Amino acid sequence: MSSHLSPRNAKDQPRTRKSSTDSSPAKPSPTSRSLKHERVSRLDSSGAYDREAYDARRENRMAARKKAEEEAGCTDYKKMYEEALSTNERLKSRLQGSKQELVLVQTQLERVTQRKITMTERSNERSMLETEKRETRVLQKKISDMEDEVKVQTELKNENQRLKDENGALIRVISKLSK
Repeated sequence: MSSHLSPRNAKDQPRTRKSSTDSSPAKPSPTSRSLKHERVSRLDSSGAYDREAYDARRENRMAARKKAEEEAGCTDYKKMYEEALSTNERLKSRLQGSKQELVLVQTQLERVTQRKITMTERSNERSMLETEKRETRVLQKKISDMEDEVKVQTELKNENQRLKDENGALIRVISKLSK
């Protein structure tokens, strides 16, 4: 047995606080130097430290990790591509529904404006005119909101197309790298 403290024995002994005047932070203490030396000499003298076996295990671990990352990377791009396609389809259907609703609201607005013209001819039906004005304002607001929504959906569609193109480029790069 060595006269120095082994790391296991050092853990078993109670710790004591050292004041800042006890040791200089720039120089390691003699006990820490001897512990490091003992660890290094233990590895070298026991023969347990087989460099070739360590290197082989490390390379196996690295190869397995790289393979797992490549597999995960391919599935992620495929998943991203499928998500982009499904989002694209969903946005297309929403856009088509919004366009149909816009046409419907526009026809309703035309009807309302036609009724408004006939109502203005009838001056005695003043209350109906006010109701029609309110309806017209509401419908015009709906139209402007829907036009904004169509613009946003068009922008989203363009963004999705851009992402789809980027995904395709990334897939091509990955396939070239994997060859």
